[in-house]
Amino acid sequence: MSLYPSHRANPAAARGHLRFHARPVAVSPGVTLGPSPGRRRGGLRVAASAEQGRRQVEVVYDREAKFNKLADQVDQSAGITRLNLFSPCKINVFLRITGKRPDGFHDLASLFHVISLGDTIKFSLSPSKSKDRLSTNVAGVPVDESNLIIKALNLYRKKTGTDNFFWIHLDKKVPTGAGLGGGSSNAATALWAANQFSGCIASEKDLQEWSGEIGSDIPFFFSQGAAYCTGRGEIVEDIRNPLPANLPMVLIKPPEACSTAEVYKVTYFYNMRFEMHCFTNKLVLQRLRLEQTSRNDPLALLKEITENGISQDACVNDLEPPAFDVLPSLKKLKKRIIAANRGDYNAVFMSGSGSTIVGIGAPDPPAFVYDDDDYKDVFVSEACFLTRNENEWYREPISSKATFSKEDLPPEVASVAD
Repeated sequence: MSLYPSHRANPAAARGHLRFHARPVAVSPGVTLGPSPGRRRGGLRVAASAEQGRRQVEVVYDREAKFNKLADQVDQSAGITRLNLFSPCKINVFLRITGKRPDGFHDLASLFHVISLGDTIKFSLSPSKSKDRLSTNVAGVPVDESNLIIKALNLYRKKTGTDNFFWIHLDKKVPTGAGLGGGSSNAATALWAANQFSGCIASEKDLQEWSGEIGSDIPFFFSQGAAYCTGRGEIVEDIRNPLPANLPMVLIKPPEACSTAEVYKVTYFYNMRFEMHCFTNKLVLQRLRLEQTSRNDPLALLKEITENGISQDACVNDLEPPAFDVLPSLKKLKKRIIAANRGDYNAVFMSGSGSTIVGIGAPDPPAFVYDDDDYKDVFVSEACFLTRNENEWYREPISSKATFSKEDLPPEVASVAD
């Protein structure tokens, strides 16, 4: 199929016919010369007929068919020059920390699932053979080589020996410091894009294995979208029964962000700023204590959720206690959502290392999120579970709605909320 839909935008205007009568030829009535009537070969249709003693040959030149054939040949020889891809985030439906590793990381066992909230990334081939150029709509997001998108492109060139460089624009909707894996998804999407531009010389398995070199969560996005992840998160096993796409959820994230490193190991500071702006006033020395984590068998949790659905008891997150120590307001938010729940949510839990609280079962937040000034800057988004087909990247659902904060509401609505 042509990459340029304008080639076929107006078939009627593009179609032209050239007809002429040839000299009569000796044919028996009912005998057809050449291809059968209506068959096209390279835009040329040849038909012959004999009726009532009059012999006629009609040649029809179909300009539209010829033009489309040439366009397809151009597309095939030129390759891809631009690509827009959806870069969805994920939630941890449950997250167990099972041990401390010699390399300083923690072993985990978690049900990761892609959801419909995501960024859009636009890739264009750059005439430069030395540098990528990244831009974004969000201030504060790095656009240099510290960004996982650039790291992913550098990794792909290193592994494959290709020399494609890109202009990239990141249209960001997933908040940072949210425990939603937005940066990891961006990196996976960049690897997928680079492979498409190079004619898919690497397999999905290759991309998944390579991606673990730059981030523990990145390999997950090369699953079908629902996977049981162990190790640092890089050991990915697709699950048989992804969660239903028609099960709604709401994401609620306060403006404060939680650094994953600070949740795993918090150092005491007072009235100091953290590099990852995790908590800026008062912090209590706290470490993730394995002896205080849940004793639930992660495989039993996986079986319960995939066979019986989401429930509060099954949505365990061992990072909640240290995250709530880092950010007490996050603990308060979760408690208020649970207290305000009138049967709308099957479960309320924190995703990843925070600071997003997820309510499964309804697309709307409790009323206090709109009514209370303490939550005027909160990030709110509805979402649903999402998967992908093999050899295709994730697609944003048509019904997906934009995210918003209270400040985004129209004046007449905001006044009611106030």
